[in-house]
Amino acid sequence: MIRKLICGVGAFGASTLVATAAFAQEAAEAAPAVANPGNNAWMMTATVLVMMMILPGLALFYGGLTRSKNMLSTMTQIGATAALAMLVWIMWGYSLAFGPTAIEGFMGQFFSTGAYFLSSVTPDSTAATFSDEVISEYVFVSFQMTFAAITAALVLGATAERMKFSATMLFTVLWLTVVYFPIAHMVWAGGGLLFEMGALDFAGGTVVHINAGVSGLVLAYLLGKRKGYPDEQMPPHSMVMTMIGTGLLWVGWFGFNAGSELEADGFAGLAMINTFVATAAGGLAWMVTEKLAGHKGSALGFCSGIIAGLVAVTPAAGNSGPFGAVVLGIVASVICYFAVAKLKPALGYDDSLDAFGIHGIGGIVGAIGTGFVNTLWGGPGNGSAESMMAQVGIQVVAVVVAIAWAAIGTLIVGLIVKAVIGLRVSEEAEVEGLDISEHGERAYN
Repeated sequence: MIRKLICGVGAFGASTLVATAAFAQEAAEAAPAVANPGNNAWMMTATVLVMMMILPGLALFYGGLTRSKNMLSTMTQIGATAALAMLVWIMWGYSLAFGPTAIEGFMGQFFSTGAYFLSSVTPDSTAATFSDEVISEYVFVSFQMTFAAITAALVLGATAERMKFSATMLFTVLWLTVVYFPIAHMVWAGGGLLFEMGALDFAGGTVVHINAGVSGLVLAYLLGKRKGYPDEQMPPHSMVMTMIGTGLLWVGWFGFNAGSELEADGFAGLAMINTFVATAAGGLAWMVTEKLAGHKGSALGFCSGIIAGLVAVTPAAGNSGPFGAVVLGIVASVICYFAVAKLKPALGYDDSLDAFGIHGIGGIVGAIGTGFVNTLWGGPGNGSAESMMAQVGIQVVAVVVAIAWAAIGTLIVGLIVKAVIGLRVSEEAEVEGLDISEHGERAYN
């Protein structure tokens, strides 16, 4: 049609049409990007799935593992911590982690700026994905907000049954600012230290799990052991609730992992199937390991293995083939079992609900293992042995940086909170139970 018009209007008409076409192309390029409706809808769904992981998923999972006198306290701390993290995120967290303005020089590797109180975010602003498509920036802000919220809540698994509610709240604000936001920027933001090194972390092996697990371990040492631990038996009061929480976490994790692609494409599908099979392998591997160690395969072991598999596949979700994810789930589950059953008693720390033993150790295994499975067993990397080992080296550096930052930052924040208001409840309050002493109510009558 354009060729016919050019022939009919002569040289002047032809040049006019060419100029018009060029102008139209420039105008299209200058037009503001519009969020892809399909990707936007998927990311809104993924964000709600991650929210389900916190309340009710993690609250039921952790709550069931505690003694009955601390059930409500554990669930309340998780819910309140997540809520506080959301408010901190929109006030300054998003700006520090993903703000639109890069900070020049050395500090730019750890922070950004320019979006305090979401001042630069509007219904028309967009966030880039891994292709030419974009999604609503409000959706991206919300998705990353749920990651900050659940990471802060995961730490509480190490401090359950003995940390003050007021200390938990103050710790959350300081810890997010000092530890979480910088690590999120380092790993996931352009210009970040580990991002620019080429570290692979699809959905949060370093940012979420190593970060939360190591921080929980440091806090556990600062708090000291629960009264009566380890001589007194402290079994979970409701494995039914823990099993329900496990199921909710597994379902929500599809938003966590597949959502981290930021698009409803083939790599989101890869992350989805990996979240199925690595988790299934982890749950069964833990039970088999229990049996080989001379115990019965337990419901608690199955739930623990499920979480270990989920944690390990998180950084590899879109960076591994399905069989590589199965291998990763099995290896992580077995190593986490020995971390919980052997390492914790040997070192004598009281990580109440095994935040470090599963999230910390599983995150380390997953982050380093991502360097291998990205190439082996059908991984999408398809690199040579040399490039694989180079990637493994980068993964090791990322793990070391995350451990060091989380440990030092948490120690500083923990000591500040301890000096200002104290970390631990009184002995009388601990014996009575934090449900009554901290909140004035009981989970059960």
